[in-house]
Amino acid sequence: MRVGMYLLAGFLLVNCQTAFSQSLVVGGQTNVAIDFDTLSSAAGLDLSSVSPEVISPGSIPDSVAFPINARDGSLPTTFEYDATTFPAGGSFMGTIEHSGSVLFNTDTIEIGDFTIGFDAGRTGTLGGLASGFFVANNVSGVVPAPVALFDIEVTGANPQVTSLTVDGNLLVSPELGTFLVDNALASTNLQGTPVGVARVEAVAVPEPTAALLLGVGVLGGFAIRRTR
Repeated sequence: MRVGMYLLAGFLLVNCQTAFSQSLVVGGQTNVAIDFDTLSSAAGLDLSSVSPEVISPGSIPDSVAFPINARDGSLPTTFEYDATTFPAGGSFMGTIEHSGSVLFNTDTIEIGDFTIGFDAGRTGTLGGLASGFFVANNVSGVVPAPVALFDIEVTGANPQVTSLTVDGNLLVSPELGTFLVDNALASTNLQGTPVGVARVEAVAVPEPTAALLLGVGVLGGFAIRRTR
């Protein structure tokens, strides 16, 4: 009986540790520092305002921040990741969704409610810099939605069970490059041009099964002690 309890508790604790590496993003903010001088001179985009949801300043120099949406409500965040292996392929799924908009050219062009997603087909494009992660616009208007605005060159990541920090360079996407040329905002296609940096600072929680396994593992350990 005692041997069986040892085996059960060991099994539960090992699986609890494994489950705890799968974390669900539930909030936080993404900080963005855009080179607005480059956007103005090369793409004819002049910043005019931001929506009330935008946090200013952000936590990196010369940045603003967009709050990460909760996992319920409209446009919910669904991103989850394995803290032990992120950002290796297969260690994450879903999207990180945001609220807030940036407006250009006397508020005639609006982009916002951004999605950070992943598309394996984008990996290695733009001269090998694109990681597969991208930033998409979800505000319908002059700029089509949803459409990828920037590809992300990931430069660093710090995945933890209860937090996720990712740093990256923002590169003009092929979609945005084409849009700017087609609308006479740029004379050449700017795809791949670096126009800023971003830092995701996400709050995460272990998936619910992990918390359940932890409780069972603790109870198993307690039962073992009681049998001694």
